[in-house]
Amino acid sequence: MNRPIVFDSPFLLGFEHTRSLIERAAKAAAESYPPYNVEERAGGGLRITLAVAGFTPDTLQVTLEDRQLVVAGKRDDAGKAEDAYLHRGIAARGFIRAFVLADGMEVEKALLEHGLLHIDLARPEPDKLIKKIPIQTAG
Repeated sequence: MNRPIVFDSPFLLGFEHTRSLIERAAKAAAESYPPYNVEERAGGGLRITLAVAGFTPDTLQVTLEDRQLVVAGKRDDAGKAEDAYLHRGIAARGFIRAFVLADGMEVEKALLEHGLLHIDLARPEPDKLIKKIPIQTAG
């Protein structure tokens, strides 16, 4: 897929990391399993809810890797025979779902409830930083 990206401009220097984040987000958006919701919460926080029916806390893993929230689920159905199902409409596969977080976003907690995994994120107010730059003279 060859499409021009605004960050290829010679006038935008040092944005390679931002371009990488956009590419990671685009790749993550192409995945469709498991289904999820993103809700805005009071106080500027967010809640990500993933439908993970059949998974237990032992088969789920939530990690934060370099501003990327990664949720992984591994199913261990080795003891069940495939021919026992007359119809299998509930997905029984593992997954990895990733979300790119903005600077300053923090993961508060993860809660598994009734087949839904809730991950609460907070966005604390950044400290206002004013830095005075000294002016030097030449010579």
